[in-house]
Amino acid sequence: MSPSSITIKPNNHRIHPCPNDKKLSLVNKLISENKNDKIIVVTSIDAKSVEEFLLNENSQALENVQVVDDKTLIKDESMTCDLLISLDVPAKAVIYIARLSHTTSKALLLINESEQKLLYPIETLLGRVIKQDAIEGFGYEVKEKAKAKTDSRPAPKAMSKKDIKEEAKKRYDKETGEPKPKREYKSDDKKDFKKDFKKDFKRDDKKDDKWAKKKKEPNKYLGKDENGKAIFSGKSGERNHRHDGTPKDKYDAPKKVGRKISIKSLKKPEDKKD
Repeated sequence: MSPSSITIKPNNHRIHPCPNDKKLSLVNKLISENKNDKIIVVTSIDAKSVEEFLLNENSQALENVQVVDDKTLIKDESMTCDLLISLDVPAKAVIYIARLSHTTSKALLLINESEQKLLYPIETLLGRVIKQDAIEGFGYEVKEKAKAKTDSRPAPKAMSKKDIKEEAKKRYDKETGEPKPKREYKSDDKKDFKKDFKKDFKRDDKKDDKWAKKKKEPNKYLGKDENGKAIFSGKSGERNHRHDGTPKDKYDAPKKVGRKISIKSLKKPEDKKD
């Protein structure tokens, strides 16, 4: 049976948490509150023991009530009711969906603590969460989760922004426990600081400084070697001197001058006006 064939509204479908030893008493209560409705009580265990209990509690209880198991209910498709009371949760979610197809108005599910884990596949098929409503006197006690071990020290109080600033100031002077006074700088102090800073990094001994700028001596022509190449006292390079030791001119004018062209001769004669 598909979930789309279920006609009951979500508000008429409820879960009542209840331990096993109180379920039959709760069923009897629900039957007495809905005397005018046609009721089916369905269980997956033993329908006869449930029926005997209801007869012993109230002789008039079974006039409009049928107690059946899942096999009987699924076989008889014509069996319908106004109120379906499920005494337990079947192992398969499909079986519970088949139960819901036999009610036209309302459905109630009694569930103990261990059966809560079987709700997820049922709610997945329905596409919604079933609302749980505990009835006073029939619910089970919810066990509190074990609290994690915490430090025995009391939790620190929330500090304001002002308190945080004051606490931060105290950390600068742990001996006195008082805020460290701010240093006030004067204009003269700043000047002295700059002078002292320059003195610390000033080099007094320039002779030992290998990075100091050295004065270059003039390069002299010493003569020629065996091959007739000019020799100089420093690294001047022969490209700046002639072989005889005399320096080269910055610009040597070409000895051969090109043919001169008259610009006037290149001009075209203007056309004569008529």
